Amino acid sequence: MEPVRTWPDTVPPDERTLGWSVLEWVTDMILQPDGPQAGEPFTFTPEQVRILLRWFEIDDAGRFVHRSGTIRRLKGWGKDPFLAVLSLVEFAGPCRFGGWGADGLPIAVPHTAPWVQIVAVSLTQTRNTMRLFPGMMSGAFIEEYGVDPGKEIIYSRSGGVIEAVTSSPRALEGGRATFVLMNETQHWLANNSGHDMAMTIAGNVGKSRGGGARTMQITNAPLPGEDSVAEQTWEAWSKITEGKAVDPGMYYDSVEAPASVDLADEESLRAGIEAARGDAHWLDIDWIISTIYQGTYPPWQSRRMFLNQLTTPDDALIAPAEWDVLACEDRLQPGEEVVLGFDGGRRDDATALVAIRVTDLLAEPLGVWEKPDGPRGDGWEVDRSEVDGVVRAAFERYRVQAMFADVALWESYVDTWSADFRDRLLVKASPKSAVGRDMRGGLRELTEANERLVAAIRDGRLKHTGHPTLRRHTLNARRRPNQYGVSFGKDGRESKRKVDAYAALMLAYLALWRLMESGKRRGPVDRRVVVFR
Repeated sequence: MEPVRTWPDTVPPDERTLGWSVLEWVTDMILQPDGPQAGEPFTFTPEQVRILLRWFEIDDAGRFVHRSGTIRRLKGWGKDPFLAVLSLVEFAGPCRFGGWGADGLPIAVPHTAPWVQIVAVSLTQTRNTMRLFPGMMSGAFIEEYGVDPGKEIIYSRSGGVIEAVTSSPRALEGGRATFVLMNETQHWLANNSGHDMAMTIAGNVGKSRGGGARTMQITNAPLPGEDSVAEQTWEAWSKITEGKAVDPGMYYDSVEAPASVDLADEESLRAGIEAARGDAHWLDIDWIISTIYQGTYPPWQSRRMFLNQLTTPDDALIAPAEWDVLACEDRLQPGEEVVLGFDGGRRDDATALVAIRVTDLLAEPLGVWEKPDGPRGDGWEVDRSEVDGVVRAAFERYRVQAMFADVALWESYVDTWSADFRDRLLVKASPKSAVGRDMRGGLRELTEANERLVAAIRDGRLKHTGHPTLRRHTLNARRRPNQYGVSFGKDGRESKRKVDAYAALMLAYLALWRLMESGKRRGPVDRRVVVFR
């Protein structure tokens, strides 16, 4: 069973990473803090070596390629010891570019004024890292750098600092840390000052002299909808990979089990744990399986903790596992019969056009327009002429049998599409329009359409192309019960988590259902006779 990775198993060339110098220094100075090899030189797994080589990647000018990072792994992978080593490297080791050697390789040197902060929202979480330092510092380390490992704040002879900070944005304000370890950011929420701490840290790191200060988060899979800092970071990374946001130098490294893992099937579960743990060979798979089967954790928690999967909150409409197994390599082809769904925004809401192939229910977004994050989003408004062009191109490329478009904010365009394409469409979206379907009315019909779509997803009848934005919007959708059944909505009125592509998908599915109910479907029909014996 192949794991799902956010980063390929590649490393930068030797001349573009400080990682090899880091690895050599760690071997000489740092000890294994616990376990059967406690007191022996610290050794990295191949996977951890790859992470270090990538994390210390530099460009032609010797600047770091990655300015912030996240390591997301299953419980027990060794995130705390690994990041404790990284913190000691930043405290005393060769962690900065010092020029080029005669052999063309970079020279790594210590930071001249290191200030390392271990930050969490609880004292217990900082202790998970701080308590490891005494056992990791070899005699050579203590003598070389003049440290007293038993102190709450660790100083080096040259003035370097390692300190722990918990739940105090004010304590962080104004600091000029050179490296910040953000511990267990799946627990950093608005109500425990986690959001404020993350913003303060970002501001502090952004003003560092020379731009070399960096942050690294360690986390388990965050719970979607909880709005933790870990979830915000995942959302940001998702938009970068979708091309919806500029990459500010983010490194996001996660390895998780595929969505197809069946918790009730021990063979499947074992394969999933093996995929998620990578080369963390110390993890006892039998023990993990027995823990899951004891029923101590609900299934969604087991998936988060032991498979590193993003799992659905209780009110989510569709679970990641339900959606991801429907992805396929197939794509729409010119001339095929499709139905279209359209949901339009203007500034803050997204705009989406989704097609479903009539013959086999393959869903593919033809366009999703979304407000960019950061300064690029200031004053942003969707390019309506571009959207209009994509709609018209769809009618040229495919045999569109029906199109249902929400009229809100797009009345004039919907009226024009209705006038221009009504003769091609087999069913009308509403009594008043060939294309326009106002989602502000007809709650019963839209609720029933949503329930039919959810059933098609859960029954495996719908397929999709794996489009990341459609996935994100679908998983953002929340259950909204009403007197007619279960509809959908955002997780809050002011939520920034968009669901517009899912709304377009639902309108396309409603168009498909109405087309099939009408009996008017055009196109080639398979007239072969099937005989059952």
